Amino acid sequence: MEWLNLFGLAFVAAIMIPNIIYAVRCPDGFENRWTNRAVELIEQIGRYGCFAFMIFQVPDTWFGWWSEEAFAVYLIVNAVLVVLYCGVWMVCFRRNTVFRALVLSILPSAIFLLSGILSRSVLLLISSLLFAPAHILISCRNAKLEQAAS
Repeated sequence: MEWLNLFGLAFVAAIMIPNIIYAVRCPDGFENRWTNRAVELIEQIGRYGCFAFMIFQVPDTWFGWWSEEAFAVYLIVNAVLVVLYCGVWMVCFRRNTVFRALVLSILPSAIFLLSGILSRSVLLLISSLLFAPAHILISCRNAKLEQAAS
C-alpha cells in the first residue's frame, strides 16, 4: 500500500470537517461575489489535485520523504496547521472578514505546499502551486466585496 498515504487522508478529512459543518448549518452562508472563470477553474483543478495527491502517491511522481526527520516535520507541522485551521473556523464561524478569508485560505495552502515539498510529490506540488494563489485571491476578493456590501 505504498500508493496510499493514510496521514494525508487524515489531514484532508480534518480540513473538510469544518467546511462540511458550515455547509450544513449555513446553506446560504457563502455567496461568491467575485467571479473570474479562469481563476476559479485553476483553483478547482488545484483543489482536487491537492486532495487526490495528499492521499494517493502516484509512482514515479512521488519520491518519498527526504528523511525520517522530514516525515516527523510533515506530521507535526501539518497537525499544528490543521488544528489552527479548525480553531479559526470555530472562532470565526459566522464572521466573514478578510482575516478569516486570509487565514482559512493560507493554512490549507501551506499544508499542501509543505506536504508536496517534504514528500517530494511532483503532482502535489504542482497542484498546490495552482491552488494556493487562486484560492487566496478568490477568498480575499470575496471577503472584501462582502465587507463593502455590509
